[in-house]
Amino acid sequence: MNATDDKAIVQDYFNSTGFDRWQRIYGDGEVNKVQLDIRTGHQQTVDTVISWLTADGNLADLTICDAGCGVGSLSIPLAKAGAKVRASDISEKMVSEAKQRAAAALGNNENPNFTVQDLESLSDRAHTVICLDVLIHYPQEQAAEMIAHLASLAESRLILSFAPKTCMLTILKKIGSFFPGASKATRAYQHRAKDIIKILESHGLKVQRQTTIGTKFYFSRLLEATRS
Repeated sequence: MNATDDKAIVQDYFNSTGFDRWQRIYGDGEVNKVQLDIRTGHQQTVDTVISWLTADGNLADLTICDAGCGVGSLSIPLAKAGAKVRASDISEKMVSEAKQRAAAALGNNENPNFTVQDLESLSDRAHTVICLDVLIHYPQEQAAEMIAHLASLAESRLILSFAPKTCMLTILKKIGSFFPGASKATRAYQHRAKDIIKILESHGLKVQRQTTIGTKFYFSRLLEATRS
């Protein structure tokens, strides 16, 4: 399938069965053991990003673009910490849920500013651009285009997470132990870290911090790249 097909699949999935599944995972209600494990892994990714930004000591001074914000798991705590956050997602249902969670947590719908937008249609620049757990839904060529676009929006820093391509994870994917079945998810794509780093460097960004986060069912490589 082509890039348009992948995008349509992602949008349809997260506006239907995917929304029901992932809003539970990203919440705090009762879920099954696999979903709880994924919740834990995703939260570790979010917590790591927040710890990186907090350690720099200037979070309240930052403008942040959260591309592919989901239900606001990252955007809401960043706004609570004082950052000015623009958040977007391809799924209207995800954005609606994020707005409700922000209103409950912060008492307003002004910051974060949530919008329903395709990642590639974003045009406003920000000091820090963040894109977590999105690239897994897109093949390498389209992922490269997305990273290039996000880099063009990042005044100082771009933070990305992706499913790392390793021999072990490739085997797990093939036998169905890693990613959920086709009835429960979009197609899942792994990416080589060296390929992602090469793309970042071609757009004037150099990796400063990186880590790998892994649980039984959640694996993520997290990179922070800054302007040279």
